[in-house]
Amino acid sequence: MPRSTLTAALTPEPPERTPFVRLALALSLGAAVSLGITRFAYGLLLPPMRDDLGWSYTLAGAMNTANAVGYLIGALAMSWLLRRTSPTRVLMAGALFATLFMAASGFFTSAWALMGQRALAGVASALVFSTGGLLAARLGARQPARSGFLLGLYYGGTGLGIVASALVVPLVLQAARGQAHAWAWAWWVLALVCALATALMVWPAQVLARHEAATPAQAAAAGPPDRRVFHLRDFAFGLLGYAGFGVGYIGYMTFVVALLREQGASPGAVTAFYALLGLAVVASSRIWAGLLDRHRNGLALALLNALLGVAAILPALTSAWPLIMVSGLLFGGVFLSVVASTTALVRHNLPPSQWAAGISAFTVVFAAGQIVGPTVVGLIADGAGGLARGLVFSAVALWAGAALAWRQRAL
Repeated sequence: MPRSTLTAALTPEPPERTPFVRLALALSLGAAVSLGITRFAYGLLLPPMRDDLGWSYTLAGAMNTANAVGYLIGALAMSWLLRRTSPTRVLMAGALFATLFMAASGFFTSAWALMGQRALAGVASALVFSTGGLLAARLGARQPARSGFLLGLYYGGTGLGIVASALVVPLVLQAARGQAHAWAWAWWVLALVCALATALMVWPAQVLARHEAATPAQAAAAGPPDRRVFHLRDFAFGLLGYAGFGVGYIGYMTFVVALLREQGASPGAVTAFYALLGLAVVASSRIWAGLLDRHRNGLALALLNALLGVAAILPALTSAWPLIMVSGLLFGGVFLSVVASTTALVRHNLPPSQWAAGISAFTVVFAAGQIVGPTVVGLIADGAGGLARGLVFSAVALWAGAALAWRQRAL
């Protein structure tokens, strides 16, 4: 290859020529795979799997606890991996493994085997979601005026995965009705969706890899480095508030469909609810972009946690369908923006060289919270209060997280 061609390949496009929005949208397929499908599709499949396999709610919740344990392992491994390879390589490897583990879900009926599969899928999800968030933050740094919007586009990709799951799962379950373990076919079809999304992520991974190659030279030309270093104590209240989010949100996303089924909602109504929730996630990138850009402290995290608590408690208080839809809209319009708010908090208060460490720390506490949430809600649901009381616990955890995040100060 001629030297001029090689130099051009390693040099990022000028800002005015870089397709920032298209890159963020393509990158958002990582969020669709890692959370929207690999994790949240389980909420739709929980009722038929529980009926078929005779699970208690505690065991059903433990499946997502296993997923969260895997997510924690992946989050802890991220810093080690990023010291040895590039974020784009971690992103693509994680997406490939997440796809394979999704397909594996259809081959097991043993609770222990499925729990192991959910754990492995959690490891892959953490690698995809965290590195995708890091790459989105770097993309946003090149367009500061739209950084909140670009971050929101990435995290909003989770909504694409939720919508895909809401549309695919009922159709597959209907088509496979009468077959043994009909739910297995839904896992396999969802794995195909993940494979397609992974293939479409190759383009943003290649473009962003070229930007990574040019970063050291750009940093040297920019002047003396920023010496600020990430310390846990500086972000203590933000981290604790985010842990409360992890505990609270996952209980809702794991069990809300099961609660709606218990309340007598039809399959079509459940599909509409879940698809609307996913569409609200996609729209949230514009709704909260300004909030994420304006505040360097924990205000955004606190406000969004508080709103989520309201959304989580509504199905526990009423089965009135208009209020149930409000719950889904509000939850979908807020919950991934909580994740984006922590990335924005790191980006506002640390230099780019410390973003990976900051995002990794928030990912770890997020995962720790998710370990607690599903099992506790499942235990409560198996008791006298049922699923409704479990969602009350989720709302309380979210409000506690809001109170803690409120105390986070800008550095």
